[in-house]
Amino acid sequence: LLGVNRVVIYKTSCGPDLDRLLQSYKQEGFVEVVPWPIDKHMNPSRGWLFSSHGGDIHYFGQLTTLNECIYRSMERSRYVLLNDIDEIIMPYQQDNLKSLMDGLQAQYPNVGVFLIENHIFPKKLFEPSGRFHLPQWNRVPGVNILEHVYRESPDQNIYHPHKMIVQPRMVEQTSVHSVLRFFGQQYKVPLDVCRIIHVRVALLKQLTLEELNVDKRLWDFQEVLIPNVDKVLKKLGLLA
Repeated sequence: LLGVNRVVIYKTSCGPDLDRLLQSYKQEGFVEVVPWPIDKHMNPSRGWLFSSHGGDIHYFGQLTTLNECIYRSMERSRYVLLNDIDEIIMPYQQDNLKSLMDGLQAQYPNVGVFLIENHIFPKKLFEPSGRFHLPQWNRVPGVNILEHVYRESPDQNIYHPHKMIVQPRMVEQTSVHSVLRFFGQQYKVPLDVCRIIHVRVALLKQLTLEELNVDKRLWDFQEVLIPNVDKVLKKLGLLA
């Protein structure tokens, strides 16, 4: 819906429902599944912090997959989005990412790395009207992102991570939240232009609803998003 043409997923393992979903998208040509049985060859860390999770390699080889994806995409993709599966890089002034990047590239022609700030939508806080509490999704595992409209304002006094949109031919090596070796310049995209919608456990635990921001940007896509999700769930037998 945002103009992404291909999603690359590095698959270590998954359950049968998710596997059927991936295969369906793979047949459409939208998802590329890269087998990633790293747990068969070494003991990967199951968390990002080595001191807490140990292991032979960081977080299922996350850094390796990010760099492999950049090189895999170097000759076929104009931009690569480096973000997690529960994060949406969302333009706030355009309707799709192509229009966003066309505008940014025209303004900043020497930039090869665009930094997008992460914003958390606590998954335990629900939009009170229940407008998008859809009964047909009650038995579907996962999170209904349309129900979560409360957004935390990051504490700007501490380190706050970004994810990235990069031109792959201008990048030699990346980390998770920053590019390590690249050509050209990098640019931090303003929050009113683009930010990450990240529905997850709250980072700021003690905030009241009055201290959070109401952000209903996802609702702008609901007329297309809901029928598309229903169609896929029916195809997979997850919806009556």
